[in-house]
Amino acid sequence: MGFFSKPIRTLDDLFVHTLQDIYYAENQIVKNLPTMVENAADPELKAAFQHHLTETEEQVRRLERVFHMHDQPVKGVTCQAMDGILAEAKDIISDCDDPEVCDAAMLSAAQAVEHYEITRYGSLIAYAIQLSRPDCAAVLKQTLEEEKSADQKLTHIAEKGVNQHAA
Repeated sequence: MGFFSKPIRTLDDLFVHTLQDIYYAENQIVKNLPTMVENAADPELKAAFQHHLTETEEQVRRLERVFHMHDQPVKGVTCQAMDGILAEAKDIISDCDDPEVCDAAMLSAAQAVEHYEITRYGSLIAYAIQLSRPDCAAVLKQTLEEEKSADQKLTHIAEKGVNQHAA
């Protein structure tokens, strides 16, 4: 058990903890996406990052709604996985000398973030359904669909040109 967290004894505890985890993660993404927008050389990638920043800000608000719906205080818990993904991305990007290679690195890092989010939202939806909270599941499904769409868009951008230009 973490120093500042309470024990996870029930599925409801796990649901709340996972909600707090993804809330922290989404807020870290909101803090880091502007740097990616600023540093992206490819116009389509830059636009995708900007769009996803706006989308992520709405996703944070949705999570806050789910906290309220579930009668829980809005709070995050440190997500070591997201911190690690973002730290690795910063390291790789800082080592890139070529803007086109940097775009490929940022795109790959963004997809790692999306894949983490997809797993978390999928779990949260499954927990919400098991806890007889279809209202929470419905809100979380909106975000899951956005995350899947963002991942597909990034794949398209990579295959359409970013990876070719980096080569």
